[in-house]
Amino acid sequence: MAGHSKWNNIKHRKGKADAQKGQVFAKIAKEIIVAVKHGGGDPDANFALRMALDKARSVNTPNDNINRAIQRGLGTGDTDNYDEFSYEGFGPAGVAVMVDLLSENRNRTASDIRHIFSKHGGNMGENGCVSYLFDKKGLITIERENESRSEDEMLLLALEAGAEDLQVDEESFEIITAPTDLEAVRSYLDEQSVAIASAELTMIPQTTVAVEGEMSEKVLKLLDALEDHDDVQNVYTNADLPDEEE
Repeated sequence: MAGHSKWNNIKHRKGKADAQKGQVFAKIAKEIIVAVKHGGGDPDANFALRMALDKARSVNTPNDNINRAIQRGLGTGDTDNYDEFSYEGFGPAGVAVMVDLLSENRNRTASDIRHIFSKHGGNMGENGCVSYLFDKKGLITIERENESRSEDEMLLLALEAGAEDLQVDEESFEIITAPTDLEAVRSYLDEQSVAIASAELTMIPQTTVAVEGEMSEKVLKLLDALEDHDDVQNVYTNADLPDEEE
C-alpha cells in the first residue's frame, strides 16, 4: 500500500489552525447533523456520530455548537436537508483529486467546485475518472506526544486489534483498517487506553505522484481552495508533496 498522502497531515494541522475562524466548526456541525439524521443521537449506538464528535473535540469545538447540531439532526431545531456526494478531477501535474461534499444546493456547489478546479490549473471530471486510483479505508490517528508506546508496541497492538497496517511519522501513528473493521479496531484500542486523536473513513491513494517546487505550490493552492469551500467536507489526493510544503 502506498503511503498516506501528506495532504492528510497538512489538512489536520490546517483544521486546527483555522478552527477559530468558525468554518471548521460549521463543517463539523453539518457532519454531526447528517450522522444524527441517519443513525440517531446516541454516539454509543451511532459510530458515524461518534467519529464526528471525535473530530469536533479534536479542534476544540464548543459544546454548545455540538449540542445544537445534535438537536438539529434530531429535528428539534432548524430543519436541514443535506445531499451527500463526491466530485473527482485532476489538478496541476495531473494529480488525482477527490472531494466529499454536503450541500443543500447541489447545482450551485457543482458550479463552484468546477470553477475552483479550473481557476487553479485543474479540471473536474466525470464520476469514476480518478476514484479507481484510491482505496476506501478506515484511518485511526494517534498523536505521538500523547502516546508513550513505541512504534513496535503500536504495530503489535494494531495487528492484535485487526488492523491492516501502521504508518508512522514524527508526529503521529496512523492505523489503517478495512472500512468495515474501523469500529471494532477503534473499540479495541479504546479498551487498551490508546489516546486516539481521530477515527474516520478516508480514501488512500494506491500510488502517489511526486510534485515539487512551483508545481507543488500550485497543487497546494488548489487543495486549499477546495478545502476552504463551505460545502467541502474532505479532500483526497495522490499528490506526494515535499516535506517543506507541510
